[in-house]
Amino acid sequence: MAALTPISRKPLSMVLPTVAAAGGFLGMFVGAGQGSALLGIVIGAALMAALAWVYITVLDNEGVARWITILGLGAVGFFFAGFTGLIVGLLSGWFFAFFIFWLYEGRYRQKLLPYLTGSQVFEHYLFRVICGAIFVFLITPILVVLPLSFNAQDFFTFTPEMLRLDPEGYSLKHYRDFFTNNEWQRSFKNSLIIAPIATVISVSLGTLAAIGLSQSHVPGRRAIMGILISPMIVPLIISATGMFFFYSDIGRFLEGTLGMDKNFVGYIKVVLAHAVLGIPFVIITVTATLVGFDQSLTRAAANMGAGPVRTFFKIQMPLILPGVISGGLFAFITSFDEVVVVLFVGSASQKTLPWQMFTGLREQISPTILAVATILVVISIALLTTVELLRRRSERLRGLSPS
Repeated sequence: MAALTPISRKPLSMVLPTVAAAGGFLGMFVGAGQGSALLGIVIGAALMAALAWVYITVLDNEGVARWITILGLGAVGFFFAGFTGLIVGLLSGWFFAFFIFWLYEGRYRQKLLPYLTGSQVFEHYLFRVICGAIFVFLITPILVVLPLSFNAQDFFTFTPEMLRLDPEGYSLKHYRDFFTNNEWQRSFKNSLIIAPIATVISVSLGTLAAIGLSQSHVPGRRAIMGILISPMIVPLIISATGMFFFYSDIGRFLEGTLGMDKNFVGYIKVVLAHAVLGIPFVIITVTATLVGFDQSLTRAAANMGAGPVRTFFKIQMPLILPGVISGGLFAFITSFDEVVVVLFVGSASQKTLPWQMFTGLREQISPTILAVATILVVISIALLTTVELLRRRSERLRGLSPS
């Protein structure tokens, strides 16, 4: 554990530019909402730098400065954006009051190693700031979509009632439309049919391929691995074009020679195409799980008379199961969210939920798309949370992390 270093106050030449940069970052979002991001950056940077100078050189009292900043920014936020702006202003005021004195008093070094140089400390926090900024820019569009799905009006923008947090501005009408509209329900059922079947195929073939490629005596392992994971690397439009020509021949054979139903053949083509897209995820996750697998366990089982199948289900599968399930979840998400390949390979009878969303954006702007997007986000978050829990369980089983 790093020793705590004594607090030493830092010069204004270091504190003011840093606080100004943080204020400009916040001002960019506020200014964008008011119509001028550049003006917001300038005002935010100047305002926060001025507050920092006053607090450090004149006031020098963190408690009083905290309340002044919280109440001041809260009032400004309420003036420009109502109750929502008030909440944002209060949170911003608390953060900047803490941030100014955190920098000025040197508290940012307390939990770091005392021998780190100034440049190393700067790189330490710069890395975290960059990661946080990337996270903000990635997650902000999702956070915008979620409240818009509850809009009581048929708009893709926030209404004045929504900004005031007026209950009359919110409604579940778009969710009701999704669950009662035949087109949306048919596409949703198609996704629930195609994605699980494609996942089962991906998991079965991908797991067997990963186990086989983990054997050192297999010739050309790297080349085979590169071919198997190529659907993840090759641009999706190229894969979709190739699948269109390939599965067209298969479809003509199944319909013309074997006399299968056209709709059933369409489902077969889409399921196989999605399985191809999901296999690379299963191979990668299972291969990563097999890295720490003790091969002596399988040899011991063979010496005791267990056959290959029994050894697989009794010895290997319980240990690699977290990787198998993780790969299956990624394969399911890939199939459930995929739209390009199904446009090339499928027909109107196999219209999936993403396809219906794409059609809704192209032909008719329906706010129901926002409700569907919210449902997909919730499903994705639940599945990715499951993946993370399984990853941690796998590490505990392999002794890579404490229980």
